[in-house]
Amino acid sequence: MKFDVKEKNGKIIFSMYEKRLDAKLAAELKGEFLIICTSAINELIIDLSPVEFCDSSGLSSLLFAERQMRENGGSVKLAGLTENVASLIKISQLERVFSIHTTVEDAMSAGDEE
Repeated sequence: MKFDVKEKNGKIIFSMYEKRLDAKLAAELKGEFLIICTSAINELIIDLSPVEFCDSSGLSSLLFAERQMRENGGSVKLAGLTENVASLIKISQLERVFSIHTTVEDAMSAGDEE
């Protein structure tokens, strides 16, 4: 799985570099989120801009990150959703769970306003 993790202004930005977020990647992604989502992190921004397809396993890994962050007093923001992924999030009614932003920059600044 190709990804990058950066810290910026006390926030972690997890950037996916895969076109598919599916069962093939879900277990590895959950493992990465388990390492990243600690009490030392207040906010995790997941950049999904390259992701063109997401299945239920992919959603499960995103929900896993959200649960880990919530248990540690933090939050997850999703950024850069493609039309297909945004549609799946909406159909699954997960826009109530995740804070959704057009870009990583929007997600970064949204924390300052909320």
